Amino acid sequence: MTDFAQSLRRWRRARRMSQLDLSAEAEVSSRHIAFLETGRARPSRAMVLRLAEVLEVPRAERNGLLNAAGFAPHYPDLGLDADEMTRVRAAMDWTIRRHAPYPAVVMDRLWRLVALNAPARRLFGGFGLTEGASLLDTMASPLAAQAIENWGEVGHHTLRRLRAESARAGGIAEIDAAAAAMAQDPAIAAFVPPERPVAVVPTIYRAGDLRLSLFSTYAQFGAAEDAGLADLKIELMFTADAECEAVLHGMEDCA
Repeated sequence: MTDFAQSLRRWRRARRMSQLDLSAEAEVSSRHIAFLETGRARPSRAMVLRLAEVLEVPRAERNGLLNAAGFAPHYPDLGLDADEMTRVRAAMDWTIRRHAPYPAVVMDRLWRLVALNAPARRLFGGFGLTEGASLLDTMASPLAAQAIENWGEVGHHTLRRLRAESARAGGIAEIDAAAAAMAQDPAIAAFVPPERPVAVVPTIYRAGDLRLSLFSTYAQFGAAEDAGLADLKIELMFTADAECEAVLHGMEDCA
């Protein structure tokens, strides 16, 4: 069996589709899908891309499927420093700067901090985190419980998010490792979700006398074809109570 055949079968099963389901969605015969999965047939470049689209394979992994089938990558992975990314960098910077006095960060697919606005620098800097730091490492370490007052609850929700992200990408080893470590955390393991969930779960940060209760929303780039850009996410944090609102506006006035 070829590398492509194994990968195709893995993705189909990950998406819980039968060969018949996949063949119908991709508008090819189920016999051809069976031949592709056993290595009896070789796909064309167009077929690889069509199947990847139906299976909702992320951009980076689509390049991997093409490579496994013997083709060059289709989706660019330029990096944010590339000249072609000038407008993207400007959009990211505008978004997180205008979000002040509330914290905002940009993260890559492995939850590494790519960029932070000034309020986020103050918040995360208090825990020794800045650009390049991995929040996966932080969440799998004792620092998370020390920094977050309601870590059991936040960790529970974050663990579910990590598992879902990895599943959508067909498995990400670094995320799976962090999730496995978090699953062993006593506070997370002991957390029991309430019978009546609240509208949104805030993350309550504690650093000395400072207490900030924040909830987040995430933004991503629509129609991103670049593999790295498609995986970037912007986390925009908002205050969950009046006390936090006053603290952040006070910090802004003093900046």
